[in-house]
Amino acid sequence: MLYHAYEFTHAAISPMRQAARMGQELMTSPFNPLAETYQARATAAACEMFINATRRYGKPTFGIEMVDVGNASSPVVEEVVLELPFCNLLHFEKPEVDADQPKVLIVAPMSGHYATLLRGTVKQMLPGHDVYITDWIDARDVPLTAGRFDLDDYADYVIEFCQHLASDGERPAVLAVCQPGVPVLAAASLMAERKDPARPSSITLMGSPIDVTQNPKQPNELATSRPLSWFENNVIVTVPWPNKGFLRRVYPGFLQLSGFMSMNLDRHVNAHVEHFRNMVKGDGDSAEQHRTFYDEYLAVMDLTAEFYLQTIERVFQKRLLAVGEYAYRGEIVKPSAITDIALMTIEGEKDDITGLGQTEAAHTLTTKLPKAKRMHYVQEKVGHYGVFNGSRWRQFIQPKVAEFIATHRADVA
Repeated sequence: MLYHAYEFTHAAISPMRQAARMGQELMTSPFNPLAETYQARATAAACEMFINATRRYGKPTFGIEMVDVGNASSPVVEEVVLELPFCNLLHFEKPEVDADQPKVLIVAPMSGHYATLLRGTVKQMLPGHDVYITDWIDARDVPLTAGRFDLDDYADYVIEFCQHLASDGERPAVLAVCQPGVPVLAAASLMAERKDPARPSSITLMGSPIDVTQNPKQPNELATSRPLSWFENNVIVTVPWPNKGFLRRVYPGFLQLSGFMSMNLDRHVNAHVEHFRNMVKGDGDSAEQHRTFYDEYLAVMDLTAEFYLQTIERVFQKRLLAVGEYAYRGEIVKPSAITDIALMTIEGEKDDITGLGQTEAAHTLTTKLPKAKRMHYVQEKVGHYGVFNGSRWRQFIQPKVAEFIATHRADVA
């Protein structure tokens, strides 16, 4: 009923939202002689605040049209090269670049936001790499007939994407941002044990919860403070009609968003108060920056119930990978099987989601990997999102990632 109540509320206030839009247009109209007065700007700002607080945010676009490669610019063309029920493999093709660049699979987090949250990650990797990304599909848009999607399916997808990228003879580099760390390490372990020729040449884990007992943060404590049954009974709902995923059980995006915002509620409230003030005083640049950020941040997607519950249980409550009990379809996953897949781990000093040491723990699991194929890096003065976005990502982290990938390039044997 929770999802139905959410949909009903959204529909019920639609007339008020339309009235606010009309009010905003009236107050900002060039034909309104009072448009530049304080009262008109304040009214228009209030209308926009109401619209933004009550509207639904659709999936954003990457919007990367050009990239500088060397001394020239090249157009960027987005192309879906592989379609699966819950994910599209998206390629950022650079048709005017002939350079031999390493293939990089960026595995975006399936944790509520769309892959476009990694726009900055993609943009910085593009000049020197042939970039692909997992474009996860909102679970409420996947018909029930497509079946289930859980952590084992996640590993299957990563393996299939690696095999697709390795079809031209070079093993891909895999970049796992935050949540995918566990399934990516599991997939790499499985491919190594099977001696799959398409196994990654390197994997880079960024802010990933490999062992959540290391410096646990608020999300870790929340996941372990209640039994699994509590999560199933309180946050799992059924997708209502007329969505394509009608009757699918999901962890809805609107609940995830409330959780995201509650972690830093004061910061979000202050940001919106400041946004109102900027609109009133006519600071268009600051107001536009706010809109750009929140258009992305407030766009959320549903996760399948089985994936969410397995993540809570396997990753956070039982930490199965860290204790050597993580199983893939009944088969124990052995990170010790990794011997020639280079491993880089990256953490943020001020990460309030994945504590220091949680990602580094991957090195203690890959016991047979030579020291020459390992690297751990902690970036000072960045939080969780700063690990893969922002100025320190561009200036310090990405160059190290690029060097690591280049050092460990390898062909399919």
